[in-house]
Amino acid sequence: MTSVLYDAPGPRAKRRNVVLSGVFFVLLALLLWWVWTKLDEKGQLKWSLWEPFTTSQAWTTYLLPGLADTLKAAALAMVIALPLGAVFGIARLSDHRWVRVPAGVVVEFFRSIPVLLLMLFANEVYVRSTDVTSEIRPLYAVVTGLVLYNASVLAEIVRAGILSLPKGQSEAAMAVGLRKSQTMTSILLPQAVTAMLPAIVSQLVVIVKDTALGGVMIGFTELLSERATLAANYANVIPSFIVVAILYIVLNFILTSFASWLEARLRRSKKSTGAVLGTKDVEEINAAEVGGTFGTGAGGGGI
Repeated sequence: MTSVLYDAPGPRAKRRNVVLSGVFFVLLALLLWWVWTKLDEKGQLKWSLWEPFTTSQAWTTYLLPGLADTLKAAALAMVIALPLGAVFGIARLSDHRWVRVPAGVVVEFFRSIPVLLLMLFANEVYVRSTDVTSEIRPLYAVVTGLVLYNASVLAEIVRAGILSLPKGQSEAAMAVGLRKSQTMTSILLPQAVTAMLPAIVSQLVVIVKDTALGGVMIGFTELLSERATLAANYANVIPSFIVVAILYIVLNFILTSFASWLEARLRRSKKSTGAVLGTKDVEEINAAEVGGTFGTGAGGGGI
């Protein structure tokens, strides 16, 4: 059987795929075994290094508060950056030059600056120009840097998603008399959301991970910085890195899984829900139309 995208593999191709898969899994098992032996040789698999993670103190004192601050900063940045990025992305498509050009300058400016530099700059601004307390200032600086950078990236994602739609969509909207704002909000954006969703989710994952930069440079008490404190108290650097990495993986997996579910739901909602008519149904409809057109009733008298 031939697919639209590729030819179905034959017997030789199937055998080759099985052999390559087997070689890959063997190499992966050897790599894991090598890592395990090296960790064991260095004493990193001793139970005393992993035991703190089985007690509540390590979680309630270090990991869970750090995770809570990570989620707080990421959630605030997402809530602000998503609508801000949508506004600037739409503004870059404006027919008015006085709207399009400033929006493009802002997006390109903040997209070109490293997010860590934006965090450091925001922290200095809050120190020298505001009355924000030292306890809350790192959170403000991290969120500000994340918003400025990621909103500019999301603006480009929104712009590219809208431009990817066929021109016939906007032309049809104008043909029925819709204004540009109505065309954007009612026709283009709802269709572009599904196409943009994978890229948007990838950027949201970046937001979650980039919160760690604030802990390294400006003293924000997020998950990675709390890991350093835990490792200093329990002398388990490698195990703490592994546990925190697993937490990040689980967190981002939950985020991407939710996005995949949302994307599938959006795609299903856009599918037609009309009933499929069989041959007998079509014949009955045709017979009714013929009877209504050539019958002797009031409908037929008009012909």
